[in-house]
Amino acid sequence: MAYTPFKAAKEKDLPSVLLIVVKNIDVNDEQYIYRPLVRASLILQEGESQVAKGLYTATKQRNNRQQQRWNDRYYRKRVMKLKEKADPLQGAPQAKGIVVEKVGVEAKQPNSGIRKCVRVQLIKNGRQVTALAPGNLAISFIDEHDEVVIEGVGGRMGRSYGDLSGVRYRVAKVNNVSLKEMVRGRKEKPIR
Repeated sequence: MAYTPFKAAKEKDLPSVLLIVVKNIDVNDEQYIYRPLVRASLILQEGESQVAKGLYTATKQRNNRQQQRWNDRYYRKRVMKLKEKADPLQGAPQAKGIVVEKVGVEAKQPNSGIRKCVRVQLIKNGRQVTALAPGNLAISFIDEHDEVVIEGVGGRMGRSYGDLSGVRYRVAKVNNVSLKEMVRGRKEKPIR
């Protein structure tokens, strides 16, 4: 059975605050008790906040929630598809490309060294990205005009990793053979 202010009044279960609001009314008198009790219970429920409560307020609450979700940057990014628009891989985990040239990228401070990377032109949209060749002497297995598969290098939120400035991708496969397997010596590079 639903709790109503009138039922509470009849059973004399009223909180003291409610009795103060409706102090001049006979509790057993059904005709006079209902309206002030409703008003008093609304004052107690709402207080200072402007939250819509009660029957028929689902639309208001849903609209408020939808409006507030736009303040979450991850929600905004996902709904507006900003990742797909800005990302060279267009939201995909991997992409194929052709090696344009081999480059060396200097490591950021406090490290020093030249990280072996390649410039890759993606087949799907023609955009050029820099990809790391991970592993000892891995760059020797990659030549210009090879077809490579690149993937994210593992930096936070899809960005660069460690001391590699501006390098967001790494080479996973060369001519459809895993680069890691070639570095370990388990597979040989196929000749195209």
